[in-house]
Amino acid sequence: MRTHEVVLHRIEQDLAAGKLTVGGRLPAERALAEELGVGRSSVREAIRVLEAMGIVRTAVGSGPDAGAIVAADPAASIGAAIRLHMATRTLPIHDVVQTRTLLESWAVQEAAGQAPDLDFSAIDTLLDAMDDEDLSPEAFHRLDADLHVAMAGLAGNVLVEAMMVSLRDSIHGYVMQAVPLLDDWPAVATHLRCEHRGIVAALRDGHGAEAAGLVREHIEGFYGRFAPVRGSGDV
Repeated sequence: MRTHEVVLHRIEQDLAAGKLTVGGRLPAERALAEELGVGRSSVREAIRVLEAMGIVRTAVGSGPDAGAIVAADPAASIGAAIRLHMATRTLPIHDVVQTRTLLESWAVQEAAGQAPDLDFSAIDTLLDAMDDEDLSPEAFHRLDADLHVAMAGLAGNVLVEAMMVSLRDSIHGYVMQAVPLLDDWPAVATHLRCEHRGIVAALRDGHGAEAAGLVREHIEGFYGRFAPVRGSGDV
């Protein structure tokens, strides 16, 4: 085991045991190094790894926000990993679309069972913002991505929501690749708005199977508009 991994293992043990919790501060660099018998450079390397994984955030200086604080942001590391692997062309868009379909269709079906207790205000705000016909495709699809994350979040599954957040940039990337291939963007945007409204209406009425089916058709339908042109394995 490399020396920085000794530090990572110790911090993992402390998190699992509840000795470290979200919002808590990691022991000082010098204290960790002395306790574990490693160099301070190994501690710094371990903290950099944890920061990249979204486990901690760091700030220099002094005061309550300085040092390494346990943050626990799983979407940060998952999202970075997905984007990098897509850049290497090891994750085809087709597989991202399938994964997205699985996550979102499950999430809306699950959320529909809780419909009377759900707060749709954020979703309604996003839907209204997307009705602006002067939105650029870029702005429209940023709102679109936020809407899909918000709908998935209604299911109350923290991991599914984190995965959707982490997929957001990758989804936005392949969607924006598609826009120049579309013959009539205003017509497509109008169609997407109607589909969004239909999904949310089914969700609000507690019709889980219908909402799941509409989400599946919505995601696969948009992808199908440009996949035959690019090839389903293109990234």
